[in-house]
Order: sequence, then C-alpha cells, then structure tokens
Amino acid sequence: MGEAPPTETTVNNYIAGEICPPASKDYLPIINPSTSLQIGQVALSSPQDVNTAVSAAQTAFPSWSSLTVKARAAYMLKFHALVRENAHELAQLIVLENGKNITEALADVAKGNETVEYACSLPQLMQGKIDRVSGQVTCQDRRDALGVVASIVPFNFPFMVPFWTLPIALVTGNCIVLKPSEKVPLTMYKVIELFEKAGFPKGVINMVNGTKDCVQALIDHPNVKAVTFVGSSPVAKIVSDRCHSLNKRCTALGGAKNHLIALPDCDVEGTAQDVVVSYAGCAGQRCMAASVLLIVGDKEGAVQKALLDKVIEKAASIKAGTAAGQMGPVIDSQSMTKILSYIEQSEKDGAKILLDGRVWMKEMEGNKGSFIGPTVILHSNKTDKAMCEEIFGPVLSVYNVATWQEAIEIENSNPFGNAAAVYTSNGGHAEWFMTRVRASMLGVNIGIPVPREPFSFGGLYGTRSKYGDMDITGDGAIEFFTNRIKITSKWPKPTVPEYVMGVQEGAVMMNGGTDHANFAGRM
Repeated sequence: MGEAPPTETTVNNYIAGEICPPASKDYLPIINPSTSLQIGQVALSSPQDVNTAVSAAQTAFPSWSSLTVKARAAYMLKFHALVRENAHELAQLIVLENGKNITEALADVAKGNETVEYACSLPQLMQGKIDRVSGQVTCQDRRDALGVVASIVPFNFPFMVPFWTLPIALVTGNCIVLKPSEKVPLTMYKVIELFEKAGFPKGVINMVNGTKDCVQALIDHPNVKAVTFVGSSPVAKIVSDRCHSLNKRCTALGGAKNHLIALPDCDVEGTAQDVVVSYAGCAGQRCMAASVLLIVGDKEGAVQKALLDKVIEKAASIKAGTAAGQMGPVIDSQSMTKILSYIEQSEKDGAKILLDGRVWMKEMEGNKGSFIGPTVILHSNKTDKAMCEEIFGPVLSVYNVATWQEAIEIENSNPFGNAAAVYTSNGGHAEWFMTRVRASMLGVNIGIPVPREPFSFGGLYGTRSKYGDMDITGDGAIEFFTNRIKITSKWPKPTVPEYVMGVQEGAVMMNGGTDHANFAGRM
C-alpha cells in the first residue's frame, strides 16, 4: 500500500459523477502479468466509501427509474457507439492488465458490447402483459426496477463480465455500484469515462475499488437490493449465503470442470483445433474452458491416437506473448504456483505429461511474467486431482473411456455443472449426449458453448457452478433485476344505452354467461 509514483496510473473510486480517492488513502499495486512490474495503483475502499456510493445511487434512483425504458435505452445506445469507437484502446488496457492476447482482448470488448446491444432492445422485450380475465376484471403486469444493485466481478474478463450485468440492470431502471477486480481496474476506469460521455446522470453508475471489506460492505448495506457475483465457487457460496441470510436477491456464479467428449466419428482436425482453443485460449482462465478431454473407444485405435497427437501438435505450436494467436500469462504468480502444483501432483500420481508447459519457464528465464505453457496430461486414474478439481489454467487432462456411458458417468459425477460438449458427425449421437449430460450450457462440436444473446448465461442449480437466483444475462437478467408487479382491476359496468343494448343483443360472457371463478365483490 501507499502512494504510487506520478508516472503510474491511479485508479480512484467514481461516486456521484466525481473521481474520489478512498477515505483511507490506501492503495494496492496494479501489476502487469506479462512483466510482473507495477503499472499503477488502485483504491482500497472502506465501508465508508461504499456507504457514500450507495447513497449516491439511492439519490439518483427516483429520477432514473421514472424515465421510460426507451429513454434509458437511448443513453445505452450512445454508450454502445462510444465502445465501438474506443474498442482498440479498451483492448490494449485488457492486454496490459490482464495479459490476454490482442485478439482475445478485442473479443472481450465485442462480447460485452453485444450485451449492450441486447439492453437497447429492452423497450420491446420487457413489455408487460394485459388480458381481460373476466367480464369486468383485467389483469396486467409490469416490471419495476429494484433500486440500488451491486455488481462484483472477477479479473478474467475485464470488460465482458461487468457487461453481463451493467447494461440490463441500468436499462431496467436500477442504479449500480460496481466493484471491479482489484487486479484489473484500468479497463473499467476507462469505461466510466465513456459512461460520462454518453450523458448518464450522476449517481446512476458508481464504482468502488477494493477487496473483501468492500465486498462485505456492499452485501450488507441495507439499501443494496440485489447482488451479482462472478468468481470462484467457495466465494460464490459465501456471497450467496450472506445475501440470502439478509433476504437479499443474489446470483453468484462459481467455477467449473468442463468435459469434452470425443467420439470415434468426430472430425479429427476440427476437434483438435477446437479442443486446443477451448483449454488454452485466454490461458485457460475462463469458467467455460475445457478441462478434461474424454476420448471414447479403443485407446490404441487410429482415430483416438490421431486426435490426441493432433491436440498435442497444435498446442505445442503456440508461442508465448500477447500478439494475435499467442498465449499470454496467467494473472499472477499465485495462480502460476497453483497450476504448477496440479502438474506436479499428477506426475506423483503416475500420470504422463504429454506436453509440459513448464518448459516456458526455462525458455523465458529472464522474463519475470507469469507465463506457463499449454500442458496436456494423460491420466490412468479418473480420481486424480487434476481430473476432478478446477485448475483455472492452460492444463488439459486426457482420459480414455471405453463406452459412452462411462463418459457420462465421469462428467455427471463432478460437483460442477457449467458446460460440457460432444464431438461427433452423427446427429443421433449428439442428441443422446445432450439429453444425458449434467450441465447447463452444452455444446455439439464446439468447446466453448457460451450462449449468445438473447439466451442467458449461468451454471446449473444445485452444483458448485451456480448459487443464488436466476441467470446473469438475457431474459434471466431481466427477471433478476426487476420486480414483476401484478395489477388486477375491476370497473363498474357502464350504464349508457349503447352498452346495455350490446349486452341484450347477445354479447357472451365467460363460462356461458356467468363467471363462477370471479369472487370479486361477493362472498
């Protein structure tokens, strides 16, 4: 902690339209994972800062929520254009603070902006329903904003994950307090500038930076009506439990252990390419990344051996770096130590290291960045730690199974429920797996089966991938960020001659003339 040199970027809080230093005046270093050098400092916020931010959002809420959905979407449409204009600058910040290659960083921005596009369509998507349910009784519903909501996001997608929540929360009429990851605050600091340029009123969007104390203060604040969280499973459970103990709405997405199942009739070239992109893309730091490849059939079979050889060949050709097609570092030395421990434990357990990413550490000895290369481990024991636990790095565990049922049993016995995929050339084979696999986001010949708008994103209830309420994007987010208000109305029958004559001439009521289900006004 302490003040950074003036040449480094200082990321302060953003509250009520103003840049604010933390009350404590304490800061954490921001580290470039490609070099391990400090590139700035970020505010370490206290409950006092959180209270100020929530108060600002609460003050802005009445006027913001009173706007029409169309008026709020107009602000978001301006913001969408600004993101497109500044996409390369945002991507460069992602490369700097997160370590993605430039192609992945641009995709990070584009995917987040896709949710902005979806939010711009909410005037059409969140319309209520209305129906005459009886002679003089009409039912209708509408969606009302919750109030102040908090969004707590991880390091692995500095732009995309915050925009799983921000656009939909704002256009539905809520005011936001965002808590970015303290490891990657630069991207969202730039985004705040774009929100200002788009003309969003003061207090509608607020940002506080920090760690555990900041998060707990957001969850516990009585005026925060809902919390979204994306991160590790243990923390997701803590956040969800804490919110629900306060009777507070929460969606908390955790980790994953995603299985790819390759059948003997798969396209070897396409499958190998997709598997490598899935497990090594973004240095394996995504909850949708492949973690286990189950190869079905005779392990000495031509197709099975050809697929594994091709996966190793393609993964071995990846170079270290942040240019297009290269693989960047993991986020920090702690992550690298964790990844190394799984590789070393696999060796002790008798697994074969078919491709060893640790060679990058020797080849790049002068580079102090957190680089570890793509790794492929062939297991003979399906209970090895690397086969069962989330590693969150560029490590692929491979296991041969004799039957389809064995593949299903391995996938479905893991405690997570985020994603799974099958590779096959036969639609019937794909359908068999899609109806038996226990995960919420499934792929056929695609190893990163991320639903695109308007479909919602989220793991399977009852697993370590998802805690809390509803999904985090799409129609799940509309439901999450609003209260559905139902109105039932009854008006007296008109007594004007035209109405009475119409009834007398044969206007038919429900149930052949008498609505026996209507007990309004009678006992």
